[in-house]
Amino acid sequence: MTNLYNDGLDRNPANHQPLTPLQFLERAATVFPKHTAIVHGALRRSYAEFYTRARQLASALSQNGIARGDTVSALLPNTPAMLECHYGVPMCGGVLHSINTRLDAAIIAFQLDHAMTKVVIVDREFMPLLQEALALATVTPIIVQSDDPEFEGAPTETDAIDYEAFVAEGDPQFAWLMPEDEWDAIAINYTSGTTGDPKGVVYHHRGAYLLAQGNALTTSMSKHAVYLWTLPMFHCNGWCFPWTLSAIVGTHVCLRQVRAEPIWNALADEGVTHLCGAPIVMSLLISAQAEEKRALDTTVQFSTAAAPPPEKLLADMRAAGFDVTHLYGLTETYGPSVVNDWHSDWSALPASEQATLKSRQGVRYLPLENLDVLDPETMEPVPRDGETMGEVMFRGNVVMKGYFRNPEGTAKAFEGGWFHSGDLGVVHPDGYIQLKDRSKDIIISGGENISSIEVEEVLYRHDAVAVAAVVAMPHEKWGETPCAFVELTRGSDASAATLKGWCRDHLAHYKVPGKFVFTEIPRTSTGKIQKFVLRDQAKALADAE
Repeated sequence: MTNLYNDGLDRNPANHQPLTPLQFLERAATVFPKHTAIVHGALRRSYAEFYTRARQLASALSQNGIARGDTVSALLPNTPAMLECHYGVPMCGGVLHSINTRLDAAIIAFQLDHAMTKVVIVDREFMPLLQEALALATVTPIIVQSDDPEFEGAPTETDAIDYEAFVAEGDPQFAWLMPEDEWDAIAINYTSGTTGDPKGVVYHHRGAYLLAQGNALTTSMSKHAVYLWTLPMFHCNGWCFPWTLSAIVGTHVCLRQVRAEPIWNALADEGVTHLCGAPIVMSLLISAQAEEKRALDTTVQFSTAAAPPPEKLLADMRAAGFDVTHLYGLTETYGPSVVNDWHSDWSALPASEQATLKSRQGVRYLPLENLDVLDPETMEPVPRDGETMGEVMFRGNVVMKGYFRNPEGTAKAFEGGWFHSGDLGVVHPDGYIQLKDRSKDIIISGGENISSIEVEEVLYRHDAVAVAAVVAMPHEKWGETPCAFVELTRGSDASAATLKGWCRDHLAHYKVPGKFVFTEIPRTSTGKIQKFVLRDQAKALADAE
């Protein structure tokens, strides 16, 4: 049957434009040109200045050959340059690749090659790391170095182009490019390094636009909110908050390093209303020296992901003036797209019950169309009993385009018309989901994802190691740290210090196991390592310490 409401009512430029978060900045600069957009140390930059510099960066990149679909990598901390990259790179049609500054050179080289990077914008602090990575890579990108005045380290000898000079070459009136289609890529973020299939997660303009607005709705961000950057912008493009703040004409308060004193000073002096971070950031705030802490005029909204915070930490945060909300998501869902939406009557429950409720991942963000826990074999929803486990799956506009240059991985991830998270969970009778295990044995330490397989492969390369199994071990400060169970080869007497040194030579430091246990590793009758037994042992060891 013909739908008469479609007859002659076609899309045209007057009634249909591609969604892109780039327009948030243009609107903010037009409506509130003098409002403070960025604070960084002594720097205060208005929205008019922010927009002009983003356009200049886009122009300079265009003049240096960046066109639609070209990759521009950023090896930067939470500085104004990183914010400018989130707009300037896609404004010339480029795709932003934000690199985790904590990775080792080999993994960065892998990412640069896989993304086919044409320009790298790097902070002076990380220039030696980039140089080491480029020595291992095959790409030869243009290098632009940002000299952040807040960095106090020694200068690095380099032939790189100066970032400020590069931006100054650009046209402040540059007619930046709208995406040809809102499905066009805006960013690529990597979930793994050189092990296994490449996992370059591609975001599109539509998804970034929707999740950026979803952030504001989910975290109750009002117009002119003040956001403190304790969450790394290289994590899922800062969970899309670089774009959110322009939508609500808020203020970015940048921080190079996550340390207690500057965080407390920013909270009090800048009137911060919102911040995000792993539980370790909460621990850092609470454990700060008395002289570092500052009185807060209003309650600050703190959004956290990773492992649920313990009851005492939640109580301490509440007493210190913070309202904590638990989020959940993956790189493939633009960061968090699930929220533990709090019910007012829950606040009257005993603290222990509130902590139990806070530990649940929750329900979907407004821009996520579907969230469920399904039996991965039948693709049917599990019973809503809080006990039956299945795989957490997502469906909607804030799910990635797919994995870059990896059609097989993309097809597997989207099998059955859902994105398969690989996380195992349950659904409670009220519809709130809760994670129970991670099918890929990912360890979340201080908000960083660590692949147990990657650590195991490094250990296996040591001559003294016959069998290795790495699991998560609870840690008061970091949430989790890797714990390595090892069987040594016959006649070997390698120590924990020896293996730790080996891992430090081959892994980023945060991936190095905090504890080594030399023991016979339990296996099934078919020889498969029983990691659930090892996890219990690691927990017992943590409890005993």
